[in-house]
Amino acid sequence: MAYLGEEIKKLGFGLMRLPRLEDETIDIEQVKQMVDLFLSKGFTYFDTARVYPGSEDAIRQALVERHPREKFTLATKNAAWINCKTREDAIAQFETSLQKTGAGYFDFYLLHNLGETRTEFFERFKMWDFVFEKKREGKIKHVGFSFHSTPEELDEILTKHPEAEFVQLQINYADWENPAIQSRGCYEVARKHGKPIVIMEPIKGGMLANPPEAVADVLKKANPDASLASWAIRFAASLDGVIAVLSGMSTLDQMKDNVAYMENFKRLDDYERATVEEARKVLAGIPIIPCTTCRYCEHDACPQNIGISGSFTAYNILTLYKDKNFAAGQYHWLVAMHDKKNASECIKCGACEKVCPQHIPIRANLVKVAAAFGK
Repeated sequence: MAYLGEEIKKLGFGLMRLPRLEDETIDIEQVKQMVDLFLSKGFTYFDTARVYPGSEDAIRQALVERHPREKFTLATKNAAWINCKTREDAIAQFETSLQKTGAGYFDFYLLHNLGETRTEFFERFKMWDFVFEKKREGKIKHVGFSFHSTPEELDEILTKHPEAEFVQLQINYADWENPAIQSRGCYEVARKHGKPIVIMEPIKGGMLANPPEAVADVLKKANPDASLASWAIRFAASLDGVIAVLSGMSTLDQMKDNVAYMENFKRLDDYERATVEEARKVLAGIPIIPCTTCRYCEHDACPQNIGISGSFTAYNILTLYKDKNFAAGQYHWLVAMHDKKNASECIKCGACEKVCPQHIPIRANLVKVAAAFGK
């Protein structure tokens, strides 16, 4: 299906989690094999970012220097909110990406992770003007943005910037009705504005490739031959208006699995959609801290500025998926990177519990968070 003048097969190669050698450098030779297989099956969409360590250099070596430029589409991103004090700092990210990838131009260029306090940086530095200037110069084909926030904020941005050509959203069956992510709500806003969608995190950082046993049982019973990851990617790819579904593949085997069921993609049928919905409900039924991220506990309630909702989101990820490294990363992002204090700094005053609509024993749960993450 063609979007924005491009004919793109639905699977995209996300370059955030490339394979690494023992010394933690990227395994370029394995990346080359993955790139070659991906292209040989007719897929073309590659997604990188300046903030993915080594990714832009790796894709230059594995893709740009080895394949004709017209045979692939390349996306990268501008994070004007990271270490940028001036417009020139933000613009320099674009020039650095061009130099590191050697791509000559970008098919898709994204303002990276709009939402919350980050949106203001792109406005202050007039980055919308800059990217469309580069589009007129032929250095960018299509301009969009990635987003991790609320449907209401997404609606505000798309209303203010109807010139955005596409939007990249976190969508997966686990987060479809998750109040902390609101995948469905964000998807519906993008559709209301008529924007094509690139989907990120369809496997939720790999966690839906190894979901809780009760969830896996539902999917395996329906089709014992299908990989657990395939259910997640096909759920996302079956949604209307989707340009590409990005999978952050880390091994050649993961690539082989993904291209096998996406080469001749078929949308989920009624039985399969019902199966995924059953799996989602089983996942949602696993006992976790019932936080809806309303943040009443944080807005003027907590004298310590504890990142309560972010702490609970990270702890729930640990409870559900048993992935300590990923959960710890989420804890850092949702708390420290949002200028909040860690759970261990709670003084147990109880102000948060007086305003919590869910009547959560917040203080007791913050003790659990601090014990789980060591801070």
